[in-house]
Amino acid sequence: MALCAKKHPPEEERRARANDREYNERFQYASNCIKTSKYNILTFLPVNLFEQFQEVANTYFLFLLILQLIPQISSLSWFTTIVPLVLVLTITAVKDATDDYFRHKSDNQVNNRQSQVLINGILQQEQWMNVCVGDIIKLENNQFVAADLLLLSSSEPHGLCYIETAELDGETNMKVRQAIPVTSELGDISKLAKFDATDCTSSGGTLVFCSGEVICEPPNNKLDKFSGTLYWKENKFPLSNQNMLLRGCVLRNTEWCFGLVIFAGPDTKLMQNSGRTKFKRTSIDRLMNTLVLWIFGFLVCMGVILAIGNAIWEHEVGTRFQVYLPWDEAVDSAFFSGFLSFWSYIIILNTVVPISLYVSVEVIRLGHSYFINWDKKMFCMKKRTPAEARTTTLNEELGQVEYIFSDKTGTLTQNIMVFNKCSINGRSYGDVFDVLGHKAELGERPEPVNFSFNPLADKKFLFWDPTLLEAVKMGDPHTHEFFRLLSLCHTVMSEEKNEGELYYKAQSPDEGALVTAARNFGFVFRSRTPKTITVHEMGTAITYQLLAILDFNNIRKRMSVIVRNPEGKIRLYCKGADTILLDRLHHSTQELLNTTADHLNEYAGEGLRTLVLAYKDLDEEYYEEWAERRLQASLAQDSREDRLASVYEEVESDMMLLGATAIEDKLQQGVPETIALLTLANIKIWVLTGDKQELLQSLLVETAVNIGYSCKMLTDDMTEVFIVTGHTVLEVREELRKAREKMMDSSRTVGNGFTYQEKLSSSKLTSVLEAVAGEYALVINGHSLHSVFQAHALEADMELEFLETACACKAVICCRVTPLQKAQVVELVKKYKKAVTLAIGDGANDVSMIKTAHIGVGISGQEGIQAVLASDYSFSQFKFLQRLLLVHGRWSYLRMCKFLCYFFYKNFAFTMVHFWFGFFCGFSAQTVYDQYFITLYNIVYTSLPVLAMGVFDQDVPEQRSMEYPKLYEPGQLNLLFNKREFFICIAQGIYTSVLMFFIPYGVFAEATRDDGTQLADYQSFAVTVATSLVIVVSVQIGLDTGYWTAINHFFIWGSLAVYFAILFAMHSNGLFDMFPNQFRFVGNAQNTLAQPTVWLTIVLTTVVCIMPVVAFRFLKLNLKPDLSDTVRGQAVCFGGRSPCVRKPSGLNTPVAAVSVRYTQLVRKKQKAQHRCMRRVGRTGSRRSGYAFSHQEGFGELIMSGKNMRLSSLALSGFTTRSSSSWIESLRRKKSDSASSPSGGADKPLKG
Repeated sequence: MALCAKKHPPEEERRARANDREYNERFQYASNCIKTSKYNILTFLPVNLFEQFQEVANTYFLFLLILQLIPQISSLSWFTTIVPLVLVLTITAVKDATDDYFRHKSDNQVNNRQSQVLINGILQQEQWMNVCVGDIIKLENNQFVAADLLLLSSSEPHGLCYIETAELDGETNMKVRQAIPVTSELGDISKLAKFDATDCTSSGGTLVFCSGEVICEPPNNKLDKFSGTLYWKENKFPLSNQNMLLRGCVLRNTEWCFGLVIFAGPDTKLMQNSGRTKFKRTSIDRLMNTLVLWIFGFLVCMGVILAIGNAIWEHEVGTRFQVYLPWDEAVDSAFFSGFLSFWSYIIILNTVVPISLYVSVEVIRLGHSYFINWDKKMFCMKKRTPAEARTTTLNEELGQVEYIFSDKTGTLTQNIMVFNKCSINGRSYGDVFDVLGHKAELGERPEPVNFSFNPLADKKFLFWDPTLLEAVKMGDPHTHEFFRLLSLCHTVMSEEKNEGELYYKAQSPDEGALVTAARNFGFVFRSRTPKTITVHEMGTAITYQLLAILDFNNIRKRMSVIVRNPEGKIRLYCKGADTILLDRLHHSTQELLNTTADHLNEYAGEGLRTLVLAYKDLDEEYYEEWAERRLQASLAQDSREDRLASVYEEVESDMMLLGATAIEDKLQQGVPETIALLTLANIKIWVLTGDKQELLQSLLVETAVNIGYSCKMLTDDMTEVFIVTGHTVLEVREELRKAREKMMDSSRTVGNGFTYQEKLSSSKLTSVLEAVAGEYALVINGHSLHSVFQAHALEADMELEFLETACACKAVICCRVTPLQKAQVVELVKKYKKAVTLAIGDGANDVSMIKTAHIGVGISGQEGIQAVLASDYSFSQFKFLQRLLLVHGRWSYLRMCKFLCYFFYKNFAFTMVHFWFGFFCGFSAQTVYDQYFITLYNIVYTSLPVLAMGVFDQDVPEQRSMEYPKLYEPGQLNLLFNKREFFICIAQGIYTSVLMFFIPYGVFAEATRDDGTQLADYQSFAVTVATSLVIVVSVQIGLDTGYWTAINHFFIWGSLAVYFAILFAMHSNGLFDMFPNQFRFVGNAQNTLAQPTVWLTIVLTTVVCIMPVVAFRFLKLNLKPDLSDTVRGQAVCFGGRSPCVRKPSGLNTPVAAVSVRYTQLVRKKQKAQHRCMRRVGRTGSRRSGYAFSHQEGFGELIMSGKNMRLSSLALSGFTTRSSSSWIESLRRKKSDSASSPSGGADKPLKG
């Protein structure tokens, strides 16, 4: 068997012979082994070390370690660097090994699944990884498909089989696949064994083809397309996607089937859509690499300054003391002494970036990941699924997301259709009213309708309006005809396991919902044959003769059946899109049409998928003539489809209107509220929904728009929703241009006497569309994004125009895009907007998008695990995304930024003391502190307090984080840790180091002990400075900590206690007796700290270092508070923890007003959480949510009888414009400095 990781040459076509492994092995096709792991036992150490030393910091510390091994320049022991370096490398390696172990475990679980393979005429059990191209596999009911197979035969008549593709596209409805007729008879093993290449045909000595050979397209990622040819019995048979079973599908409702392996392992369409695994880094990581280089440059500059000082000092002063301070043997000049001094100072000053920083970062990230895993509020009780952080490196990036790219089916929706409302003969059903005539909300409704009168009712079906059932029971003829139509006009298959247990198998969940509704209201579709349909109407079995099915297709947007009832009356029943059907009604229905149209607008305004129902009576003579014309059209050799369409058009006219249905594409719980909340956090949400090339685009767009409204992505308050459906470059460009012009026109006058151009010029915006007034949305379909033969929106000449238009909109919906296009859209935003992106999906068609985005989130559940395996984070419901971002993400970003700012501050304060001391020690590279303090400072004395802050700190409680989404904006704007904040921390650290050195130095110059002797000596000075440093940085972290826990108290005060304990121990008699050469200064700490002058010096140093920080923060809180300061102040005031004091004047700003207003809005929104959105104003045009069939129906198949079952098997706006000037001004600054896709305000957009 070939190794999983083996690479294979590109293919132009694939040739596979059945039952001929020897022939197929010549092409070196990939095996069926799946490998997602990165390492093995042999490659782990070298590959992992190579990856780790790509980190600038690790390489930097390795370089320092090499320097410390050179005795001529090292003034510190080598263990001060090698111990923490090895610790960092080990911790990272263990983490990477653990992650890869689970990937190996997952791979082995998949690769070792069992499959039945036909070998030498016998079915044998084989592991999936041993399956090869050309093998014939037997699948049984409910088994996963092992590889991409050509369906040969099945237990069903005519080679039909039923599959579930949730693993691929997130859709749980059944799909039908059919073997080609010539192989559908090969259901016997002996016949399949003869399906081989024993009969080959040659031409001129060249082999042309063999029997049982397939020649097809090379491996690709197109889930909906396949083209190939089967050569069998000297004939050629075309193959299409309808003949294929793709890896990841599950065989359903089919006892068994046989398939020929065409693509295996990494060549399967499932794996082709997985994309390459990219190494993801956070923006803070990238900034850290830059800062490390800058710090190294600063370190070199300090080393050069001190080296020059050493050379001058040795030349001017040192030469006079050669007798007492001779140079080393290798040193022969002051210049060379300065050169060695340079490297010595590089070693001493390297603690400006200690390696413990990276250890601490990993520990903090690990802690944040566990908080996500342990969060009970993100645990789904129904599925028993917790949230999972599958990576520990991206937590703080969760607090900086600006764009979310979401799949629809299975992510926003449950892919469950619910019969919600209907309109019958001008009366709307589905709403429930209270005694005062007000519409009752979901939580206020009474019990659902009781269908106990119907023994065949589906117990899972719920309907709330009892008046509809009353109309049915009272025998209302229009209501009966309405449900009779629903029970007859469809292509659903019914199966009955036990008496009264009906199971419907529908091509789409929409059709299933309609037939189930009719079933519960007493019109039960029971069974069908190619020529009859049996329905139980109010308990009475009635069999209708099925005369014709006028099937749905992309042009017609409707479906009709013609039936003859037992009385011999012929009637046509039709259901379809209102945009089509309302124009084909009899003129006598005009008044009813107007009423029904109002109901349709109301339903569509609530995001429901609408459908119009009509009927027409046909006399016998007319039907016979029409049936003859239909027969002639179906037999035509040319323009068959057009002729049939013309015949259908003739009979589907002058129909009588019955009513309309409204189906809810059931959203996951909390989706509208989550989207609304994330939008308030200034996060733009783009919906990228999957690929169905057969579906007419107008229907796609309508469905996408309805979903947008139901999700609250689109609202009535929006100025306009732009729909782009062009097929050509010119059409797409023109539609985008018109959209931009409308946005510009509506923003011509901003107010206050300024024209749009004047305001634009004054704010110096880089993009014309950045300052548009109003809220817009963009809906674009896959054809407009697709590039095959022509340049469309994602081609180079169009992508900027598309991006400019889309980014100016509040919401973007891309409907029916391919997996590749999903990734392209994400990459486009990453490339030009330089914003943090998050992609969330649930199926294999979302994997490329998930891997391309900065952060990938997989929805775990019934839709499969491919998206979860490729993701960085996973949970079971979309609503948990708000908590992941607004709580965990924001806190992670806040904690990491505070950690980094403090870490750089404390280490510059610590290290720069050596720099100042260099001017007073002859630039000799002598350290101020002893080497034990240098080693323990970052590992023991100051590590745990900053870790506690980095893991536990929070500015406001989690509830406030959810109530005030504007708190999320600082992360998007990179406010808390950037180059400016870094330099502020460095400046504070340098300021502290100056005071830390010169205050004790000035005091010690004249100070004396209690006995009158001179206080100044090297060790006493070192103890005083070190003690001052530890106390100052401990007080500083106390000021930085916003959320105190027992752990914070223990670590801060415990670290101080540990410092003094170790300090006294190192200067004790006991250690001196054991290690006299290492601990020479016995009693020094005790003697120094016993002097009042020393403690006064420490207190003075602490006060002078800390007071400016306290003063600055006090003034900032009073004069220019952040939103978090305001929220925290309100929490203290209203929480009862302390009496309400007078607010500082700075809090009486619009920010506070916005906060109060937003709190009221949130409470109002939570109270009406399940309230349906009614859009009365959006009634200007008819829109249809018609999507009851996602591809052409199976009318022809039903009429042929091929799908009749013989086996016994049975068949989911308030945009808080924070008026705080600092947020808005910084956002404008970001817009000014960021590179925009367009040139400028007054320049035309370039294609």
